Amino acid sequence: MTSVAIWNLLPLLVGLFGAQPGVVSQSVTRLIIQDEVILRVPVQPRPLMPDIEWVEKKGPKCIPAAAIQRALLNGSAQVDFVLVNHARIRAQFDEDCPALDFYGGFYLQPQDERLCAGRDAVHSRIGGSCTIEKFKQLIPKFRH
Repeated sequence: MTSVAIWNLLPLLVGLFGAQPGVVSQSVTRLIIQDEVILRVPVQPRPLMPDIEWVEKKGPKCIPAAAIQRALLNGSAQVDFVLVNHARIRAQFDEDCPALDFYGGFYLQPQDERLCAGRDAVHSRIGGSCTIEKFKQLIPKFRH
């Protein structure tokens, strides 16, 4: 292996071994390997908020990848993204998506600076992936 190849792999190795799964205060880690952007998204446990119900509305086709701050699991068929402006977007997966383990975090590999439904996928740390079918905007509704 040439020294250039080793230097190209160094950011990947630092990103993989430097991240500690399970730490709640982690943020999205961005790795760039030969013009390819990979985002490692930490997953937080869903907070208990019995006074808030999240209502789904029509969502965007794409969201800016740089706006993703963290993710919350919402079952095996969807993941909720929390954006830097505190908005919540739910990514719903295709029907043929197997139940994957996203609890340790997951990876996104957008083709450009946007994560788009029908095009991009969520990759689990154990190797499986699910294509994002659509996004839904989540609006908080307070229960009385």
